Amino acid sequence: MLITLVGVMTALLLLGFPMMVPLMAGALVTLIFYFPNLDPTMLMQQVVGGIQSMSLIAVPMFIFAADIMTAGEVADRLLHFVVRFIGHKRGGLPIATAGACTLFGAVSGSTQATVVAIGGPMRPMLMDAGYSSSFSTALIINSAEIALLIPPSIYMIVYGVVGGASVGELFIAGVGPGLLIFLFFSLYCWFVSDPHNIATKATWKERMTALKEALLSFTFPLIIFGGIYSGVFSPTEAAAVSVLYAFLLERFVYKSITFKDIPKLALRTGVVTAIVFILIAVGQAFSWTISFARIPNIILPALLGVDPTQLRILTVLSIAYFLGCMFVDPVVVIMILTPIFRGPVAASGLDNVLVGTIVTLQAAIGSSTPPFGCNIFTAIPIFRQKYLDVVKGVPPFIIMMVIISALLVMFPQIALFLRDLAISR
Repeated sequence: MLITLVGVMTALLLLGFPMMVPLMAGALVTLIFYFPNLDPTMLMQQVVGGIQSMSLIAVPMFIFAADIMTAGEVADRLLHFVVRFIGHKRGGLPIATAGACTLFGAVSGSTQATVVAIGGPMRPMLMDAGYSSSFSTALIINSAEIALLIPPSIYMIVYGVVGGASVGELFIAGVGPGLLIFLFFSLYCWFVSDPHNIATKATWKERMTALKEALLSFTFPLIIFGGIYSGVFSPTEAAAVSVLYAFLLERFVYKSITFKDIPKLALRTGVVTAIVFILIAVGQAFSWTISFARIPNIILPALLGVDPTQLRILTVLSIAYFLGCMFVDPVVVIMILTPIFRGPVAASGLDNVLVGTIVTLQAAIGSSTPPFGCNIFTAIPIFRQKYLDVVKGVPPFIIMMVIISALLVMFPQIALFLRDLAISR
């Protein structure tokens, strides 16, 4: 059964079909051949049911808010603020790049939007300051991954729906690991930078001007994180508020977009949302199929053993998601692997929010890891670089994030401290 499922999917992938076709075909062929008495319409019920969760409403709204801000001035204002304050320090420009990606990630929740909005202006500045093309590109695409951990995060929403974890708690738990990644990247930038190759120090007048210009942009993470943390609204309501605030800010305060731009931005959001939702729907059908066929019972004993410890479960889980996200869209990996590991995770007593945070971190690492990390292929057309030039500088950043993964497994409070603090309120 497992050989048939994998064989069908592999054949269709090699023939060039998009990922949703091998997933659906593999599930359908498995059911027809091994469960001929099962009504195939049950598979379509799973497809429809996969996108019925109310939590998924937040996905298109966060994407729409990110599109509005990418078209507007939020990214530029955040970037100018960070550069003015730390650009003159040793490693200031690359640290400012990582900081701007962190801030914009807390605003948009989109890695691709962060690569476009921050990478566009920062990469030429880094290269003019003497940093290599490979280092500049790798810094940008890996710093953009912080957007997956600092709320809002689409992958956290998907895991929350599939894994049954609280999306609000996942958002809060992602802050600690996200800031830790920024700290590691900043230290690395400091060590590899020439102490004599620094930008001109900005005056306090320029800094205050940059702070004033960026002040309203800082309200985004306050709305999302502060609102959820305080219990004022849910993640879905936070998404709706972020869209409204992004529109009001860019249209009436910054005046960077017009009403005529909205249909074009909405169309872009609709296309991306359709792709995400199709993957979620088909992924749900595939997940139900492998659960119905009891395939996890075949795979997991060989990987985890008879009575696995929490450490072994987290280690195997981290490796599985990391390898999966290197080759396939993280949404698909989350949809497929989460039901497989759900039983052992629940039986071991692991905190589901911790597991969701670790899964999101693996998605972040995989998104910039060769051979098929999605941020790599985002950077190639944006920066007009060859594939090998883009991936050349990636390994040090991957190593740092793998170390952070290990720290998160060994010290869960990195993620759970703020979550526990919020629950205790």
